Amino acid sequence: RQLSSSERQRRVRCRRCLAPVAMAFAQAVVGPPGSGKTTYCLAMKAYLTKRGRPTCIVNLDPANDGLDPVAEDGGEGGAAAATASSLSVWDVDVRDLVDLGEVAERTGLGPNGGLLYCMEYLEENLSWLLERLAALPGRYFLFDCPGQVELYTHHPSIRNILHALQAAPVSMHVAAVHLVDSHHCADPGSFVSVLLTSLSTMLQLEMPHVNVLSKIDLAEAQGRLPFGLEFYTDVLDLSYVLDQLGSDPFFQPYRELNAALVGLIDDFSLVGFSTLNVTDEDNLARLTKTVDKASGYLYSSVEEGAVNMMSAAFEAEPMHLRDAFLAQEKYFWDNGVDGLEDGQQGNGQGQGQGSSQQAGQPNTQPAAHAHGLHSVPEEPPA
Repeated sequence: RQLSSSERQRRVRCRRCLAPVAMAFAQAVVGPPGSGKTTYCLAMKAYLTKRGRPTCIVNLDPANDGLDPVAEDGGEGGAAAATASSLSVWDVDVRDLVDLGEVAERTGLGPNGGLLYCMEYLEENLSWLLERLAALPGRYFLFDCPGQVELYTHHPSIRNILHALQAAPVSMHVAAVHLVDSHHCADPGSFVSVLLTSLSTMLQLEMPHVNVLSKIDLAEAQGRLPFGLEFYTDVLDLSYVLDQLGSDPFFQPYRELNAALVGLIDDFSLVGFSTLNVTDEDNLARLTKTVDKASGYLYSSVEEGAVNMMSAAFEAEPMHLRDAFLAQEKYFWDNGVDGLEDGQQGNGQGQGQGSSQQAGQPNTQPAAHAHGLHSVPEEPPA
C-alpha cells in the first residue's frame, strides 16, 4: 500500500520514540529533617557499589552542605556511614544552580520560604538537572531531597519534578523512599502524626512508595515499646493506640477528633513500614529488594537475586514480614514470644536495652496483638 509522505514521517517519529533505550531507575529519598536521609543515601550507595551497581547521589537539598556530621561524631551510622562518606560525594548538586544561603540574602526569606523558592526555581529550570543526569548514563540514582515536610504533603514542586523525570523522554523509574524516625513509635500521639504524614505524602506524590522506620536499632533506647514491632510496621488495630491516647488527660477532650483521624488512616489502609539500620548489611539488602520491587528494577535487573513477575507474585512470605521479625529478634525486648516470660530479655542486641523495664513487670500489650509475629520463614534463594 502506498503511504503518503506525512504518514511515512509519522511512522519514522514513532519508531524513534519506541527505539530501545537503557532504562534508568532511582530512589527519591524523602522525609522530615533528622530522619537520616543523607546517611541512608551514603550507606546505600556504598552497599550498591559493593554489589556492582553503579550508583550516583543527586543532592536536591539546597541547604545540604554535603558533610556527614553523623559519621564525623561517631553517632548513628557508625563505621558504615563513615565508610560510605569516604566513598561518596555528590555526583550532582543542586547548589550549583541555587543555594539557600544566597536566596535568603537576596530575598530576605526565612529557611522555609527560601526552600520553597529554591524548589520552584529548580522546577522552572529542570533542563539543568536533566542535562546532568544525561551525562551519567547507566547509573542508578539516589535523590537526596530536602527535609521540609510541606514539600511532600502540600507543595507541588517536588511532585512535579519527580513526575517530569518519569515522563518521556527521560522515562526514569522512580520509587519514593519515605524515612521517619522509629523513636516516634514510643509515643502514641507522635505515631498517629507519622501515619498521617506518611499517608499525605503517598497521596501527594502519586508514585511507587516505600515507608521506612529508620534507626530501628535505637527504637527502644529510651525504654520498651508498648507493642511489638509488627504492630507498627503493619499498622495493626489502631484502636489500641486510641485507647492509649484516651488514657492521657491532655488528649481526653480530643477523643472524637483522634478517633476521626485514626478512622481516616484505617479507611485508606495504605500505610505500612519497612525497617532500616544502616549498619546492618542484611537489613540494607532486604530494604533494597523491597524498593527494587516497587520501582520495577528487580524484574529488569541482571544482578544476582533478580526475579521474574511470577515468582514475586507467588512469594510465600512478604519481605516486610520477615524484615519485622528479624528486627524484632535482633533489636527489641522479647515480650513473651517463643515461650519467654514477661521480664526476660530477648536475644541479640536487644538484651542491653530497656533497663527501665523491671523483671516481672506486667506486659501492657493487648493479647491479640502483643506481637502477632509469624514463625521465621525460609530464607529466599539468592
